[in-house]
Amino acid sequence: MDAQTLDLARLQFALTAAGHFLFVALTLGLATVVACVQTVAVASGKPVHHRMVRFWGQLYVINYAVGIVTGIVMEFQFGMNWSGLGHYAGDVFGASLALETVLAFFVESTFLGLWIFGWGRFNRWVHLGTLWVVTLTAYLSAYWILVTNGFLNNPVGHRETPDGLVLHDTAAVLTNPSTLFAFGHIAAGALVTAAFFMAGVSAYHLFRRSPEHEVFRRSLRIGVFLGAPAVFLTAVTGGVQFPFLTGNQPMKMAVFRRDEAEIARLQAELTARIGPGDYVPSETWTQLGATLMLVAFALMFLVAGLGVVLGAIRFVVHRLRVWHVLLMAVVPLPYVAMTAGWVFREAGRQPWVIHGLLRTEDAASQLSAGQMRLSLAVFGVLFALLIAGNGYFLLRAAGRGPAAVTLGTDDAGPGAPGGDDPDGPRAWHPAPAPTY
Repeated sequence: MDAQTLDLARLQFALTAAGHFLFVALTLGLATVVACVQTVAVASGKPVHHRMVRFWGQLYVINYAVGIVTGIVMEFQFGMNWSGLGHYAGDVFGASLALETVLAFFVESTFLGLWIFGWGRFNRWVHLGTLWVVTLTAYLSAYWILVTNGFLNNPVGHRETPDGLVLHDTAAVLTNPSTLFAFGHIAAGALVTAAFFMAGVSAYHLFRRSPEHEVFRRSLRIGVFLGAPAVFLTAVTGGVQFPFLTGNQPMKMAVFRRDEAEIARLQAELTARIGPGDYVPSETWTQLGATLMLVAFALMFLVAGLGVVLGAIRFVVHRLRVWHVLLMAVVPLPYVAMTAGWVFREAGRQPWVIHGLLRTEDAASQLSAGQMRLSLAVFGVLFALLIAGNGYFLLRAAGRGPAAVTLGTDDAGPGAPGGDDPDGPRAWHPAPAPTY
């Protein structure tokens, strides 16, 4: 494959993977928060908690629905452009990708459908249970994806054959340190994304003096009080990976630290062991990704720490408009940090797709530059439309507030399944009035 075609294939995968991850981060974090809020709503029976579940639940459903489409699109381009990777190592990570598909597209989406259409039809505890299944399977889905990604970064549990790699030690693959470290980091980062999103949307409504001040006062406090420990946990789970990377991917860390002597030594060592080639990843992308990630986390630490202090003061929560503007402005920070972190993780692995075993140029499909340009144009336009559409519908639903929520408004009445149950959904899910 010529260099231009390879660069186009890499660019397409970077754009589609980053685009898909924008949805995953919010979906994973918001599902957790909504499940916790609904648990409180079921236990307390307070109408304000029910309205919070419906409002944030509808935003979650919008983001999830579009995110599923981006995941399907990404799988198509993965199979089209990187057939060499599947031929060489599909026996090792094929099962994990299959399990992710089963969990994400079957179990998770099935139970999400039960949750969406189960308002007024299930017992309140059963309905709550469907959402917790959705949340847990979302984390399982993320774990299986990271099993594959962890193997690419730290190949373990395999055996080499003339035809490629085969699975040798399942336990080693499932407990790969690269997978476990990344899973903790992603899970914590998803909570950061949801916390900043909730705080920003709530601040917008409090800034506008929304009549639903009780909903957004509580939601803002959830966001700021969740944000601080989530940012700290994300930083810790990211920091513990650096010693592992120093031993496992020394070239990446040498580029990150700008250690030219170490870079030259490692390049000479790899050349002697593997043969002639450029084994230094892009210094620009690796360093830029790491720098952006660290700067974004520093800013989030400041905002989260300030939020814990100000969020404890009721007057400030309701009236301090400068703080409301700040919370709205920092909503993109978690996306910047997590995307930059992925750039550092993946760009720093180059020129390897499977670190130390399979080069990127050998993993790509044999396509022409013209085919790749067409593919990139189609996928690029499709992802741009999906991201723009999701942003429009998400912001529109967020801006309209709980009064415009449609999720769960078709509650069962008397005579309908569950409608006469004194402990059923209608008793604890009063349909929202047109205005509050």
